[in-house]
Amino acid sequence: MPAKGLDWRLERFPEAIDAWIARESPSDDVRLIVIDWVMSRHDDPYRGMRREALPNLWFGPVRGTQTMGTVVTCSYWVYESTRTVRCNDICTLNQPI
Repeated sequence: MPAKGLDWRLERFPEAIDAWIARESPSDDVRLIVIDWVMSRHDDPYRGMRREALPNLWFGPVRGTQTMGTVVTCSYWVYESTRTVRCNDICTLNQPI
């Protein structure tokens, strides 16, 4: 993994958040949790996520969004050579995931 202390560049997260909000109408509290979580990807895109079968694809729950049997999840691509994290999708899934 790359050296700590260097910020990652985030791509396509605003569009994914807007699409998720339009599609699922989450509460204001959940929206703020997700936005705060997205911003934490600047520091460490790997934290709390798991690598999927496709190269560079990471997936996992957004911590603090578990409610009534659902959880908000995110998938994104991590490109270490350019220190870029490109959002694939944000959605709410039934648990367990």
